Amino acid sequence: MSSVWQKLTGWMRKPVALIDETLWHNATYRYGFMRGLTGEEKRRLRLIASDFLARKSIVAAGDTVLTPKMKVEIAAQASILILELGLDYFDGWSDVIVYPGQFMPEREVVDEIGVVHRTRDTLAGEAWLGGPVVLSYEDVARVGSDDAQAGFNVVIHEFAHKLDMLNGDANGFPPLHKGMSSTEWQRTLKAAYLEFCQSVDEADAVADRDGGAALDALPLDPYASESPAEFFAVMSEAFFELPCETRANFPAVYVLLHEFYRQDPAERQPKH
Repeated sequence: MSSVWQKLTGWMRKPVALIDETLWHNATYRYGFMRGLTGEEKRRLRLIASDFLARKSIVAAGDTVLTPKMKVEIAAQASILILELGLDYFDGWSDVIVYPGQFMPEREVVDEIGVVHRTRDTLAGEAWLGGPVVLSYEDVARVGSDDAQAGFNVVIHEFAHKLDMLNGDANGFPPLHKGMSSTEWQRTLKAAYLEFCQSVDEADAVADRDGGAALDALPLDPYASESPAEFFAVMSEAFFELPCETRANFPAVYVLLHEFYRQDPAERQPKH
């Protein structure tokens, strides 16, 4: 039996319950990435999100009480990444763990001279290689709200890490489609990353004097300078949440993300 036929018959054995139309609207109407989607794209996004909820287990941590709307919010934001890729891109793991707010996992870190340190950093989300995605619902709910930070989307960020991890540890180099050049990807993203890191260093140097205005003026969240993996994840947030600005500020990177995600969010935006 062919793999295609196995997938088809497997899907037929497990019909997907489509997310209720009213619930879908109430969960997604505020999202900027929904604007400009065609009717067919909206239909497919709702179907992919429905399948996501059928395949993945979204579980509460702490005193979180998960509602159907909360689950749909997470599914919709994750599914926009794979609208043209398919849910198989999220295979190999099963759980999404949701805390009520930001969380502080304890970790052991070995420094350059071999000394072990215990850290407890406050996080809005994290993605584990082969394991779950962990999210702060407070930050999930911030997307599309009046106090939302421009370009911020913790779900897109963490699920972009999951795509990056399809070929191993997150390093900003996910598996590319046939016809995409790995050399061009590495060269383009490395150049953009190093240039952005320099901009962050320069902004940091004047932060005390200008109250952080230089950091606020950067075209991307400074967290993108932490590593190539974070640069890819933050760029993915910006690609979907601030597509026109991202295309203007990082044109070469935008082209590659357009090829990778097989979407062009900037072209969906209203023309002024």
